[in-house]
Amino acid sequence: MSRLLLPLSLTGALLSGTAIADVPRVAVDIAPVHSLVARVMQGVGTPDLIVQPGASPHEYSLRPSEASALQEADLVVWIGEDLTPWLHDAIGTLAKDAAVTELLEADGTMLLEFREGALFEAHDHDDEDDHKDEHDHADEHDHKDEHDHADEAHADEEKAHDDKDHADHDHAHGEHDPHAWLSTQNAATWLNLIAGQLSAADPENAGTYFANAAAARGEIEALNGEIRAVLDPVRGGQFIVFHDAYQYFETDFDFPASGAISISDASDPGPARITEIQARIAEQGIDCVLAEPQFNPDMVASVLDGTQASTAIIDPLGSDIELGPALYPQLMRNLASNLAGCL
Repeated sequence: MSRLLLPLSLTGALLSGTAIADVPRVAVDIAPVHSLVARVMQGVGTPDLIVQPGASPHEYSLRPSEASALQEADLVVWIGEDLTPWLHDAIGTLAKDAAVTELLEADGTMLLEFREGALFEAHDHDDEDDHKDEHDHADEHDHKDEHDHADEAHADEEKAHDDKDHADHDHAHGEHDPHAWLSTQNAATWLNLIAGQLSAADPENAGTYFANAAAARGEIEALNGEIRAVLDPVRGGQFIVFHDAYQYFETDFDFPASGAISISDASDPGPARITEIQARIAEQGIDCVLAEPQFNPDMVASVLDGTQASTAIIDPLGSDIELGPALYPQLMRNLASNLAGCL
C-alpha cells in the first residue's frame, strides 16, 4: 500500500507543480494596482510588486529581484509613464516579450488634467478672464491703461511667487494627473481589463479571473456606499492637501479640496506658495490640512502656523497596509476616515 501511495503522491506533486508553472507571471508597478491584480488572481496566483511600499514611484532604482520579476513577467500592469517615467525603458529592456497593460491608456479610464496654482480655481478664473477679453474687446481701449497697469502688477506678482510652482509643474511627466487609481470608478473599469488580459494568457483560469473581477466590482460598489456614509456628515468642510494627488477621489465623491501646498511631490513649495496657502486658510476658514507620511512635518507646521486648522496624515499608496487583495479597499477607507476625522 505504501509503495503505491509514494508514486501517486509524487505524480500529484508534479501535476500540481505544472499547474502552478502555467499561471502567468505578472509584474505590477505600485501597491494599489498590485492589490487589484491580486484580487483578480485570488486563488490562482500572486503578482510581483515592482515599487516597494514607502518608496516614491516617480523616481526609483530597481532591485535585482524586481528586475528579475520584469524579466520573467508574462504580463506587466502599470499606471503609465506619467507616474513612473523611468519604468518605460525598464519594461522595454527587461520585459520585451511580456504583454503590457498601461492603465492610463485603457479605454474607459477617467483622466483628469493637472490643476495649476496653489488655489485650484485660479486657472479657471484665468480662462474666464481670457474669454471675457475676447467678447469685451471694445472695452479694452476705454480701460487700456488700467488693464495694462493691472496686468503688469499681476505679472510681477506672479513672477515673484510662481517660479517655484512652475518648476514643480514642469516635473509632471504628462498632460494628465496620474493618480487615477484613487477613483473607484477607474478601479472597477480596470478589474475587467485585468481579467481579460490574464484570461488571454491563461484561458484555463479565465472563469476564475472574471468571477473574481465581478465579485471585486460588487465590493467596490459597497465600498462607495461606505465612503459616502463617512463623508456625508462633514460635507461642506474645507480642506487643503499637501500634494495635489487626490482629485480623482474628490471627483468620485464630490468632495473638492480648496488647494494644495505643493503641485508635485518632488520638491518642497517655495515661501510665496506657503504664504498664499496661509492666506487661503485664514480667509476661508479652512478646517483641515492633510499631510503625507513622506513629507517634512515642519513644512506642514509652517503652513498651520497662526491658523486654527487641524491636520491629519493620508497616504495615496497605502504604504502601511499589508500587500494583497484587501489593500485597495482599505486604502480608500483610510482616505475617507482620515479626511472626515480631520474636518
